[in-house]
Amino acid sequence: MITAETYHVPVLLKESVDGLDIQPDGIYVDVTFGGGGHTREILSRLGKRGHLYSFDQDADAEKNIVDDERFTFVRSNFRYLANWMRYYGVDCIDGLLGDLGVSSHHFDDETRGFSFRFDAPLDMRMNKRAGQTAADVLNNYTEQQLADVFYLYGELKQARRIAKAVADYRKTKPIATTADLCELVEPLMRSEREKKDLARVYQALRIEVNHEMEALRDMLKSATELLATGGRLSVITYHSLEDRIVKNVMKAGNAEGYIEQDFYGRITSPFRMVNKIITPTSEEQLENPRSRSAKLRIAEKM
Repeated sequence: MITAETYHVPVLLKESVDGLDIQPDGIYVDVTFGGGGHTREILSRLGKRGHLYSFDQDADAEKNIVDDERFTFVRSNFRYLANWMRYYGVDCIDGLLGDLGVSSHHFDDETRGFSFRFDAPLDMRMNKRAGQTAADVLNNYTEQQLADVFYLYGELKQARRIAKAVADYRKTKPIATTADLCELVEPLMRSEREKKDLARVYQALRIEVNHEMEALRDMLKSATELLATGGRLSVITYHSLEDRIVKNVMKAGNAEGYIEQDFYGRITSPFRMVNKIITPTSEEQLENPRSRSAKLRIAEKM
């Protein structure tokens, strides 16, 4: 039975919520509800007049919904943050928390295809109700499109060789399961890097299937516009692609990192960094292996 505790172990729980500098009567958003760990911690610090909106597009997460009049669950991709805040009549928010990447639940669910530990259909959709699957990508994309996905989102040097292997394999039969994918890519992996490179193949497909980079850019743009002066942005990242976007937004105010300066040469970013990068303690990394690559960045709207 899936419970909130087993669905997802929250990473950097205290540090990320501390970073929001919660005001008891404020309005906050948790864009990655999951098992509700960060949501519960935020609610524990809110007063009677405060309110929290939490987003998740995965139907499984709805089993963890919190029964609290100060809480609203939004069944949606966080890229639609601005639309939903407008729907609820919210003009500005006092803080937003995001725990990016994939939840423990997704990696541990043998049926979803997020991990090469299990033989399962190649799905990888966060929202099982819509969109193309990883199998659709592998069987329908051109060889060049696949090479781009593996290079851009997996940062794999052998992206072209992997794409060719996929194109050759699917001539004989469709690529349907994680076992199929492992069978065709493992010969291209160096033994000492096999697991790391396989993880990058899966990461690339997952990002493409869920349009993660586009969604992150849209969400951060909306968050920048919605945050009140003094509002906080607290975001946990797990790989260089998403971390680069978050860092750019906090430093320059845009996902590309374009620096704008005033007449005196001062950077005109809407944010100021609150902290240096925070990483999990060695104890947390031992207890929760998912946290090992986590980085927490916190910024304040000026």
